[in-house]
Amino acid sequence: DVSDPLDPTQQDNKNDFQKQNVRDFFLTDTYLMRGWVTAGDWTGAFLRLSYRGGADSALSELANHQLGATIKLWIRVGAVATPSLITVPYNPASDRYEVELWGYPGSNLHDLLDEKGKAALARGEIQQRNDLIHGSPDDFSRDKLSDLDVRSVASTHTMHPILPLDVEVAWADASEQFWDSQSGANYRYRFGMKVRGWEHFLKAGISPNPHGGIGFLEYRNLFSNYFEFADSNELHRVLQPWNLDAFSQKVRSDTRTEPFLAVNYMDLHALNPECGIGLHRHRDSQEVFFMTSGRGLMVIGDWCKFPDRERSFEIRTLQSGSLAMLDGGNLHGLMNVTDEPSFLFMFGGYD
Repeated sequence: DVSDPLDPTQQDNKNDFQKQNVRDFFLTDTYLMRGWVTAGDWTGAFLRLSYRGGADSALSELANHQLGATIKLWIRVGAVATPSLITVPYNPASDRYEVELWGYPGSNLHDLLDEKGKAALARGEIQQRNDLIHGSPDDFSRDKLSDLDVRSVASTHTMHPILPLDVEVAWADASEQFWDSQSGANYRYRFGMKVRGWEHFLKAGISPNPHGGIGFLEYRNLFSNYFEFADSNELHRVLQPWNLDAFSQKVRSDTRTEPFLAVNYMDLHALNPECGIGLHRHRDSQEVFFMTSGRGLMVIGDWCKFPDRERSFEIRTLQSGSLAMLDGGNLHGLMNVTDEPSFLFMFGGYD
């Protein structure tokens, strides 16, 4: 019942949580993916980058549709930038230019790969770049983390369980004459979905005789504003002029913050096989999805482009014990792609 339903300043209908369902959206030319890869007895991190190969991509249009068999990539991962451009080959199977950067530290990667992997290495789709890609799963093994603030451990790790990973990229044609770089500003992406659980936490440890009891309690700090985590800012939000605060008041200030998470509802949900929660957003509310059993694919995305990064979506797998937290306004959806029900505990606030 407002003149401009997309104007957030007019979306104060709390009865529907200021909900905005998404029917369709457009993807940009760039995809990014990070994860773990195993070759032989080594397991380490990788980062995959992909650029659209069709004639309607921004780089193709700039190059008069003469891109050819390869394009070039400039990239910064965290604080480390490549000293020279990376050659990215065209993949006819996907109609995209694709490269996968591995953090393998040895000199015999070719010997560890199967025939498909060796072919990808030969054409440059797999490249060994341990200058840019860092870390192994063992860096965060439980026995190394007792009573440590995990934010201080392996801070440049490509697959860090807590710290976000910032990636900055720019694309060029093979001659390096034409650039898709936002006029030199480059594209900035962030892997920063807040997923916590038994394996993703701020701190872990053991408490003897908890609260005067008996035995030993093993704990995980997932999100916290207490003690050494007082500066985490993970449970706070900066109020925008259109936001309703935790007391349902609209305070027009660009600097006011609320350093806590207010909870207004708690729900239990069961997702039947092939059931999906459609992509949508709540203008004000933070929301938590806790998977009590089963699995699902969680999608979280930005509803607008931010000053320091591109608008993007991130997909993660939630399994039993995983907890994902949304910032206010995040687009989000969840799909059960298994043949078993998935069960969720959800809570949130500000709406």
